Amino acid sequence: MTSQNPVSSRAFASDNQAGVHPTVMNRMALAAEGFASAYGNDALTRQVEAQLSERFETDCSVFLVGTGTAANALALSALCPPHGAVLCHREAHIVNDECTAPEFFTGGARQVSVPGEWGKPDLAGLEYRMEQLTFRGVHSVKPSVLSLSNATEMGTIYGPGELARYGSFCRRHGLALHVDGARFANALASQAMSAAELSWKQGVDVLTLGATKGGAMAAEAVIFFNRDLAEDFGFKRKRGGHLWSKHRLLAAQFEGWLSDGLWLELARQANQLARNLADGLAEVPGISISIPVEANMVFPILPAAMAAALRDEGFEFYDWPTQPGMVRLVTSFATEEASVEDLIARARHHAE
Repeated sequence: MTSQNPVSSRAFASDNQAGVHPTVMNRMALAAEGFASAYGNDALTRQVEAQLSERFETDCSVFLVGTGTAANALALSALCPPHGAVLCHREAHIVNDECTAPEFFTGGARQVSVPGEWGKPDLAGLEYRMEQLTFRGVHSVKPSVLSLSNATEMGTIYGPGELARYGSFCRRHGLALHVDGARFANALASQAMSAAELSWKQGVDVLTLGATKGGAMAAEAVIFFNRDLAEDFGFKRKRGGHLWSKHRLLAAQFEGWLSDGLWLELARQANQLARNLADGLAEVPGISISIPVEANMVFPILPAAMAAALRDEGFEFYDWPTQPGMVRLVTSFATEEASVEDLIARARHHAE
């Protein structure tokens, strides 16, 4: 009996479909042996906190949780009051894929979305929203946070210059700057710079760093670069039910993922496969790709018959509502080059 899904080589719906990298699994197995203090009072957790401070070149406050939804929602609860507003792009994960968890954990704060090209909120649109929200004073919500996703939901990335402009916007208006980094490793791996240059050096106050999509089982970190904002976060995490008792198993995932640059190696691998996939599909008659491929996601527009035929053959991918016929294809650390070549070849076959 095989333990693999028979169509796993044709799984392009999400990087969540991938399993756990062997290094991470081995670290968890080692951490599972013997006994250790519970609730994060263990040596491995302290080691991971030190690792992250080292990777980001600054002392930061680190809180580990098991899901990206918890990481984002709890982070926003530390930045936004119940009467506040979180500004973000209209396709942001926190708006469309968190089932009102941010509203729940903030106690009712409103999310205010803004359009923009390629998953990035338009700065002029943000300025307009600020005027709208502040015009009525206490009769409206209080703008409190700007939340960005890096990589974005459209697979594009923010460079340091772009982040700096959003950071300046936040400082000018007294907003905290949060980054949803579910695919931060992919964004970082695509640029020749340090993690610090893509975060706090550009004004980011809080980053939710995701390891789950990048090779872990279930591990996310809420990283406070502005440590004053973390004062009560430990209580928020506990009250929200996201403080693991066997916390060392969360820490073990990060310890393995961060060791020897593995997190960036796996992200580079996924990014390269996405570029290979995009290059191959772009040569197939009838397929167009209008969104830059900068991380590990490709958004081609496929003829309806081709998309249906590919699905009939076991390829898994999501339709995407941005444009008619658009689908989302995601590569991961576990995707093989042969799978990418297979998809390109089958698409070419159906085009012919």
